[in-house]
Amino acid sequence: MANEEGNPSGSSAFRPEITRRLPDLPGGPLRGGPSLGAAESGNKLTVGRDIVLNGQITACDQLVVEGRVEADLENSQSIEISETGVFKGSAVIEEATISGNFEGSLTVRGELTVRSTGRIEGEIRYGKLCIESGGQVIGTIEVLGEGDTVSATPVSPVTPVPVTKDN
Repeated sequence: MANEEGNPSGSSAFRPEITRRLPDLPGGPLRGGPSLGAAESGNKLTVGRDIVLNGQITACDQLVVEGRVEADLENSQSIEISETGVFKGSAVIEEATISGNFEGSLTVRGELTVRSTGRIEGEIRYGKLCIESGGQVIGTIEVLGEGDTVSATPVSPVTPVPVTKDN
């Protein structure tokens, strides 16, 4: 490559190098830190900022939403919705970090984290809950018990049955 300024040493010739790295997302990665390789991350799906995805997502270890997703999410480990991300639909997962918007039915067997910029609207069920100041949770909220089983189909409301005590 020749130097445009006529420098015979060629030491100031610009040769860009592009290194591949994972993006820094608000809220950080859910598991494993920033050096996850392809073999360690399993089935990871990232929906970029300008992407719109519709349908059903199954067997995804980690879903990162930076764009817009309208789907049912089943048999998955974690979801991370960035500040620019929007998810509409239903999800039954192990853990979730919400920095953007979630609308629909969300069941998190483990820990649900709502960041300060996060908003969840709909039916929410969780094992553990962490809401940062400014985070919003709107709708019906239920804590999962120890023996609760969770399915991907929506749960119908249970009619209370009066209990009588015999003396």
